[in-house]
Amino acid sequence: MTTLHDIMREGFLFAVQRTDPVSQAVRVMTDSNVGIVAVLDGDRLVGVCSERDVVRRVVARGLDASTARVGDVMTRDLVICDENEEYRAAMRKMDQANIRHLPVVRDGRLVSMLSVRDLMRVDMQRMGDELKFLHEYLYTVPPGVAAHPAHK
Repeated sequence: MTTLHDIMREGFLFAVQRTDPVSQAVRVMTDSNVGIVAVLDGDRLVGVCSERDVVRRVVARGLDASTARVGDVMTRDLVICDENEEYRAAMRKMDQANIRHLPVVRDGRLVSMLSVRDLMRVDMQRMGDELKFLHEYLYTVPPGVAAHPAHK
């Protein structure tokens, strides 16, 4: 069973404070080449701010990113997972919630952020391994068994 702990890159987490201007969140996303940042109140996770949040809640409304606060435009309704959850359960949660990023917690504290791409990469590897096993199972002739003349 592959858990989120097995997949996550601890420390690969970018965050801003809820009182920071949106321009700071954009700067962090741009500098780090990520599409989302965790939003903290001190050290407590209170939301996330994504590129989509910036476009829909700042740009589309004509707000000034240097004065608008992250806490006013962030996504508050979070779907989170514990690091010990199985990755396929996390994929289902993401699919049901129609989200692309998943905060991962340990003992209630944010430790990583995973994307649907991270989870799909693991799932594709699992399926490749399964396919290889099935191929070997179907096409490997056990020792001591003569191959059928039609298959020579």
